[in-house]
Amino acid sequence: MTPFQSDFLREASERGYIHQVTDPASLDARLREGVVAGYIGFDCTADSLHVGSLMQIMLLRLMQRCGHRPVVLMGGGTTKVGDPSFRDEARPLLDEAAIERNKAGIRKAFEPFLRFGEGASDAIMLDNAEWLDRLLYLPFLRDVGRHFSVNRMLSMDSVRLRLDREQNLSFLEFNYMLLQAYDFAELRRRYGVTMQMGGSDQWGNIVMGVELCRRMDAAEAFGVTTPLLTTASGAKMGKTASGAVWLNAEKLAPYEYWQYWRNTEDADVGRFLGLFTELPMEEVRRLGALQGSEVNEAKKVLATEATALLHGRAAAEAAAETARRTFEEGATAATLPSITAPLPAPLLDLLLAADFVKSKGEGRRLVAQSGIRLNDEPVADPLREVGPGDLRDGAAKLSLGRKRHILVRNG
Repeated sequence: MTPFQSDFLREASERGYIHQVTDPASLDARLREGVVAGYIGFDCTADSLHVGSLMQIMLLRLMQRCGHRPVVLMGGGTTKVGDPSFRDEARPLLDEAAIERNKAGIRKAFEPFLRFGEGASDAIMLDNAEWLDRLLYLPFLRDVGRHFSVNRMLSMDSVRLRLDREQNLSFLEFNYMLLQAYDFAELRRRYGVTMQMGGSDQWGNIVMGVELCRRMDAAEAFGVTTPLLTTASGAKMGKTASGAVWLNAEKLAPYEYWQYWRNTEDADVGRFLGLFTELPMEEVRRLGALQGSEVNEAKKVLATEATALLHGRAAAEAAAETARRTFEEGATAATLPSITAPLPAPLLDLLLAADFVKSKGEGRRLVAQSGIRLNDEPVADPLREVGPGDLRDGAAKLSLGRKRHILVRNG
């Protein structure tokens, strides 16, 4: 049983979102007193978020469902520096135009999950470039830098691991934790934000922000982190053999998103139902306890509920029906996503066009591992061409493994 009394922390703990909390008893009490504004930051390093960020989005959504105010902080400023946390090397620096393009793409991921507006519990989206771009260097060092101990900063895992491996850590990157902490102080002053949330790899940065709020303004502030999320086999969430599992529909179709969740490992089903759906926990526990072939039904529920949250119920049910026809009745030309290419065409080119692989080398490896099928038959030759003679009812079925399929049409 969770020790928390507030709706937000109690449900967040029960569903598996909580890893660490600063001063949990005080935060629990504050959440029971009234509306709390809490934020999570998202740097603009790509033009969409992927499933690796979904737990953070779901946590913001849970805040709103419990009557609190979620704040999405876009890292228009911090993206210019790059977060060094648990990275072996610096991120490539992006110019202003690229950051703006990425920011526009990332915004789309939040629209299905949060209600934005001016109400007490309506979400707001901000950009830390609003205050970071205007900072004067010497005043910043005097007002903020004096509160940070270099000795302690060097002891943070995000910094120490890079140094232990004798990998370069630039002075630019070293400033990141100061800027992230300063974000918290500015959000508290401007918008009354008193809670920062993030992944467990952000714990050190979050604690720095909590302490900066107290030292600069003698203000209460709290931090919450979520557990590091990996699959039962140890794989990192958000990545597959064929690439990232993007949240934007133009980068990953709803059917492919549904299939990603349908392919969840058996041992992860119960945990993912708690994290990535809003089913009652009683139902989550029932589905999570299913064994043997019955676990496949739980996977379908997970896939449909997770897809409905992002793409809408109609798209989720359409994806489920497509999968049912594909695997229970046999695929037809009307049930699968398709691409059009002039035939004959090299198999490897079609794998790239279908987004099954990111390189021809990856395609060759999959063929060698019997991972590619054409019209349900394994392909043995990576140099094979797909021609008009391979069409069945106007299309050739190209498959990656047993679960990903696409139709190739001549055109």
